[in-house]
Amino acid sequence: MSEKEEKKAGPLLSSKQKKFLKGLGHSLSPVVAVGKEGLSEKMVTATELELSRHELIKVKIGKSSPASKQETAEVLSIGSESSLVQIIGNTILLYKKNPKLDKDKQIRIP
Repeated sequence: MSEKEEKKAGPLLSSKQKKFLKGLGHSLSPVVAVGKEGLSEKMVTATELELSRHELIKVKIGKSSPASKQETAEVLSIGSESSLVQIIGNTILLYKKNPKLDKDKQIRIP
């Protein structure tokens, strides 16, 4: 990736939008797990793939992960161009709108 293609995190969410997404994310199971390998390019790619499928995902940070949860959240949200909704315990909730999904599968945030 060149310097011109620098990625940014997704759009900032209002507190009302975050509250709505937290409610939806409560029942989700983690689909990406960060382990002892830490934050590799494969981890960012896996996060992007899952976000393209689901829009809202949970990422579990294992106890053996060398990166802090703040660092992990920042790297994954910037790398996948998603919005950080919440960090709770060792779990991160990320959201990225996907207009290519079927209308009935898209999340409509207020």
